[in-house]
Amino acid sequence: MTNIKAWISAFRLRTLPLALSSVGLGAFLASSEGKFNASICILSILTTLFLQILSNLANDYGDSIHGADKAENGRKGPERAVQSGAISLASMKNAMILFGAFSLISGLGLLYVAFQHIDLMFVAYFVLGLLAIGAAIKYTAGSNPYGYAGLGDLSVFIFFGLVGVMGSYFLYNQEFVWLNVLPAITVGLFSTAVLNVNNMRDIESDTKAGKRSIPVRIGRNAGAFYHAFLVLGGIVSALVFVYFKGFSANHLLWLLGVPLTLINVRAVFAYSDPKKLDPFLKQMALSTLVFVLLLGIGINL
Repeated sequence: MTNIKAWISAFRLRTLPLALSSVGLGAFLASSEGKFNASICILSILTTLFLQILSNLANDYGDSIHGADKAENGRKGPERAVQSGAISLASMKNAMILFGAFSLISGLGLLYVAFQHIDLMFVAYFVLGLLAIGAAIKYTAGSNPYGYAGLGDLSVFIFFGLVGVMGSYFLYNQEFVWLNVLPAITVGLFSTAVLNVNNMRDIESDTKAGKRSIPVRIGRNAGAFYHAFLVLGGIVSALVFVYFKGFSANHLLWLLGVPLTLINVRAVFAYSDPKKLDPFLKQMALSTLVFVLLLGIGINL
């Protein structure tokens, strides 16, 4: 593997559609209320992509240190850059620092454009941004990575769902609309489902490495039902949103993407072979983005 290919692989591009979903929905919600701002949208996307890449690099770095990526542990997912030797531990650490800086700079630019001056809300968002950077790094890196304690699901739900959607929406108009929490919950649950596919695929290697993900804790069969709960819960939350938003053909456009999520649920129950399950990680991430696009288009028609 060449160095460029190694870095592209370490960036894990297939996870980036998921990163776009939360800020994309925030932009769509703001646009439906006539509050869209192109500069905020672009900076939100850049900041989110930088954070996602940082998280992916930290995950590669942390799992290599803690042994979750060792071949003898039975890992079935894509080869990790540090564990394979394609990228050194020091280089990966430097890349994490670089993307952490990118995230910080882009995030500061975003806050300046959104708030125009430094005030309490600016500071609050800055602290939230630092927490997001910390969460990205501490998932599997560090001495006490919370991903190894099975807290990754909660973190994904909060940062990809509630914080990602509601936080980005707030930047456009500095208002909080409770109804928008419902589609934020949907994106959070769908994003957690993406992580759950990853964790179900890696049950064997995670168990040997001491990574206590939800599927490791409750077992594969219960993990499949947990997955169904995440996906169906997201669908129900979106339906409740449409009920209060107002039933219309436009608002129900997102239902066209529901079969994609149900295919994902079926796969989790059908495939016990981790290699067969691996493609459905990307499929669930894309299904989440499809949901956001269809819902966003529907509420803006």
